[in-house]
Amino acid sequence: MNFIMYSRGLAAVAAAVLASAGTAAAQDVKIGALNGMTGGLAAYAPPIIDGQQLAVNHVNEQGGILNGRKLELVLGDTQSNPAGAVDAAQKLISVDGVVGIVGALASSATIASATSVSVPAGVPQISPASTSPAITALDDKDLLFRTTVSDAYQGIVLADVVKKRGMNKVALTYINNDYGKGLAEAFRAAYTKAGGTVTGDAPHEENKASYRAELATLAKGGPEALVTIAYPDSGGKIILRQSLENGFFNTFIFTDGMRQGEVVSEIGAANLKGSFGTAPEAPGETTAAKRFEEAYSAAFETTKDKFFIREAYDAAMLMALAIEKSGSTDPAKVRDALRQVCCAPGEKIEPGEWEKARQAISAGKDVNYVGASGDHEFDSQGDVAGSIGHWEIQANGDIKVLEVFGQ
Repeated sequence: MNFIMYSRGLAAVAAAVLASAGTAAAQDVKIGALNGMTGGLAAYAPPIIDGQQLAVNHVNEQGGILNGRKLELVLGDTQSNPAGAVDAAQKLISVDGVVGIVGALASSATIASATSVSVPAGVPQISPASTSPAITALDDKDLLFRTTVSDAYQGIVLADVVKKRGMNKVALTYINNDYGKGLAEAFRAAYTKAGGTVTGDAPHEENKASYRAELATLAKGGPEALVTIAYPDSGGKIILRQSLENGFFNTFIFTDGMRQGEVVSEIGAANLKGSFGTAPEAPGETTAAKRFEEAYSAAFETTKDKFFIREAYDAAMLMALAIEKSGSTDPAKVRDALRQVCCAPGEKIEPGEWEKARQAISAGKDVNYVGASGDHEFDSQGDVAGSIGHWEIQANGDIKVLEVFGQ
């Protein structure tokens, strides 16, 4: 074989390999998942990722997406902070070529990734856990959605619960980021309007070795409890330990950021028994919630003490439904299709019913996804009306939901 023929042979092989690679790549439809796999929300991330992956598995096990192509979940670690979220989102879009993004978890990470990356790139994004009221007002070109309820509502419910439990004087500490500031503002306004007194009120910075000085100040004025809006692994658990060790506080009021089984196990059920809080919660026993419970427990053993997993599943499923409805991997078309799969009227689709949804879409029908965490009728800002649960830490360490409030 002469050199020219050999070179031509190599070129032909290379072209065939490249064509094959291009065909293989075209078979996978990628959605990104921004999660705080490290940082203050790291303990929340693994079961949330499982929830997202479960939705992807349901798609692939029931015929795939866009005429049999596989759906792939590409993970990005936000490090639970804005800078990490921007870097991870940029890679998902510019390197991995995702069609849409589910996430992030922390509100500050979602705001940063959306305003700096996904919105300018025209890529739709659905957060399952970012609750800051600031998200509602963002100029996001109708590209940012969420499957969890805004803290504008959670703050009102928390204030109502605290007052109904007979607590008229509390101190307040909140993480100094979008999540903490927004929820603190909503709680403060509702609590004082209802006649409560906030005796001490201060933000806290993340990852400090000691919060004793701040806690000593907050303990003045006779507060009955400390409202602690925090993340467990970037200050929350330290605040609890130092409050108890120094006798500053022995009763705590929490929000979703601290509703975590590891907090109870590390601080001790005896120390936290009777402390309570609020968090987004599925609206009771629905068939959709039951379907999800059975599917998740079969795949990952239990849903106990795993939070935002339902919202994470719903976010991934809604993104997949929008891709299927659009018939395209064009992010703009996917964004436009989201409101055709989230809302009534349309054929009712529940968790695990991908094949039913695929057949309805193929027949030209709109679908109405009724999720594991509730209905997701996106309003003009991409928000949903949701439910907030009032929960309490039991003597055995369990986190028990006592009642659910719905909008």
